[in-house]
Amino acid sequence: MRAVVQDSYGSPDLLRVAEVAEPVPADDEVLVRVRAASVHPDVWHVVTGRPYALRLMGSGIRRPRERVPGTDVAGVVEAVGAGVTRFRPGDAVFGETLRVNQWRNGGAYAELVVAPEDGLAQMPANVSFEEAASVPTSGLIALNNVPAGHAGPGASVLVNGAGGGVGTLAVQIAKAYGATVTGVDLPARLDLARVTGADRVVDASVTDVTRAGERYDLVVDVPGNHPYRAWRRILRPDGRYALVGHDHYGAAGHGLLGSLPRFAGLLARAVVDRHLSASVTLPPRQESLKTLRTLLASGALTPVVDRTFALDEVREAIRCLASGANRGKVLIAP
Repeated sequence: MRAVVQDSYGSPDLLRVAEVAEPVPADDEVLVRVRAASVHPDVWHVVTGRPYALRLMGSGIRRPRERVPGTDVAGVVEAVGAGVTRFRPGDAVFGETLRVNQWRNGGAYAELVVAPEDGLAQMPANVSFEEAASVPTSGLIALNNVPAGHAGPGASVLVNGAGGGVGTLAVQIAKAYGATVTGVDLPARLDLARVTGADRVVDASVTDVTRAGERYDLVVDVPGNHPYRAWRRILRPDGRYALVGHDHYGAAGHGLLGSLPRFAGLLARAVVDRHLSASVTLPPRQESLKTLRTLLASGALTPVVDRTFALDEVREAIRCLASGANRGKVLIAP
């Protein structure tokens, strides 16, 4: 089969398309014929090998342990392992190809890929393969950072970076829970925040919302472009701050550790600060994918797709994402 191959860390220009052996599903795995796979920031991290700490987290020290990039997929089941009970050949599915850590190559930029059964969900009939492939990683991140307890009816939620891949989904999830949502972003992406349901948008190039005086029950901070002490000023007494964090494709964060020290600092502070969560336990992925599927099927969640590139255009696709020129999700279609 044809697949994108990564032999070393570095520029996306090092990626190439080659013929490789078709993957064979293990007993608990599903073989999927890929119809679409998303390009998201974690892919950039693994392709470039930055921050260097990710190489110690399973990606591979000197070169990628797994050669084919990509983790988010939507496609049609080709075959199933002996222990798989939830899917059968012909099913349309979407989800993640990795079992745990996202900072690894997952094989999705190929004609065929294997994924664990619990990493997949049935595709709703009302969404396209491109829309479904846009959701897994960004959707799980958004879902985990928009707790229903702080974003229910009557709650006031601010999403910083509301026009990006995670931000547009966070806005829609908060709206589905019944919250009133303020979307903050730069001018070029404010329309995406509007179209995905933000009740109010704020131009970050004009207004510093951390000094605007309004208070919120939840702040979801995607870019991490203000220190926590600034966001704390606008949280209500029982409000919650959730940092998604973004190294801005190497322009921010530590070269060795990226944003990990910042997350560690917030986790340590959470012991004494009620605005922060001290929990590092996530709900089962299958349960979260079921929630995302329900939101997609109901129309409460509608991914915004910008461009779809062919396998041979993978270098251009990753550069498009890193440039910030995209207005919605960037996808690869074999």
